[in-house]
Amino acid sequence: MDEVISSGWWSTGPKVLAFEAAFAEFCKVRHAFAVANGTAALHLALLAAGCAPGDEVVLPSLNFVAAANAIAHTGAAPVFCDVLGPDDLNLDPFDLEAAVGPRTKAVVVLHYGGFPCDMGAVHEIAERRGLTVIEDAAHAPGGTWEGKTCGGLGLAGCFSFFSNKNLPIGEGGMITTNDEDVADRIRLLRSHGMTTLTWERHRGHASSYDVVAQGFNYRLDEVRAAMGLVQLSRLPTENAARSTIAARYREALDGVEGVTMPFREVDEETTPAHHLAVVLLPEGRRDDVRATLAERRIQTSVHYPPIHLFSQYKEIGSGRPLPRTEAVSERILTLPLYAHMRDEQVELVTTSVLEALAEPAS
Repeated sequence: MDEVISSGWWSTGPKVLAFEAAFAEFCKVRHAFAVANGTAALHLALLAAGCAPGDEVVLPSLNFVAAANAIAHTGAAPVFCDVLGPDDLNLDPFDLEAAVGPRTKAVVVLHYGGFPCDMGAVHEIAERRGLTVIEDAAHAPGGTWEGKTCGGLGLAGCFSFFSNKNLPIGEGGMITTNDEDVADRIRLLRSHGMTTLTWERHRGHASSYDVVAQGFNYRLDEVRAAMGLVQLSRLPTENAARSTIAARYREALDGVEGVTMPFREVDEETTPAHHLAVVLLPEGRRDDVRATLAERRIQTSVHYPPIHLFSQYKEIGSGRPLPRTEAVSERILTLPLYAHMRDEQVELVTTSVLEALAEPAS
């Protein structure tokens, strides 16, 4: 970090290039492009895939709203699909296919909580229906499906490095791809549609530039790239620690006091990234449990309120019924999960959840 600060060059430069190269190697892909945030990654990936006004893009409603916003910013229309149910919070391939229409251009798959979705089923549908597959891998850096790394399972993979992610640097994101045309398009659109970067001109590799597209300022800076290189080196160890903590949650809570924990069965060739530790509570008990945990200074969250129920997307969404999404979204609770949680902290969380549920509902 001191090296970056003292260099006097803080915008996109050598640390960004090094971070991109290391991340591409980590994901076993040809190209990686560091960008300002995960939303920018999704937006650029969709544009590079050719999404435009008149198109539709299918995505699970149980996701952060950024995915739908990024689709809408291309001019395409988001179409929401359902999840499999309380045991698997990833998209339902059958409902994905039911959501596909004559205008469908692409599908954005989310690896919910760091658990890779059934990419075999997704690709079978995509190939048969002529769809582009974009991975929303914000939850899944380091995750694998059938031995293949998340971020290399579609035309492009999109990662977020927001403060609560497995690889946090405050803000930032990455796009991965094996497609040369997509790589060329992302490289151009990321920096104003300019044919050369400021860093290239600074090094004397170019003296001027042309603008050949209406691009964006979606670049990452050197300071965050330097942080990213350090965090990437720690990622496998920290993901393993998350896995251990999630297993302790499962042992203490799954099947007790009406609590269930999704993703209890994971294929042996799949490696979850364990971004979230999510439980499903008995109906009507979430507010009580959250209040009890808050009194004990335990932060919880809800991932996520379904996108199709937000006012914006009630008006412009497809209006498809999503009963499983709506059912699980009323019961989901996200528990604290970070690599350096101590055993006594995990025990405090599990004990507090069970004690809250043992009390009568308010």
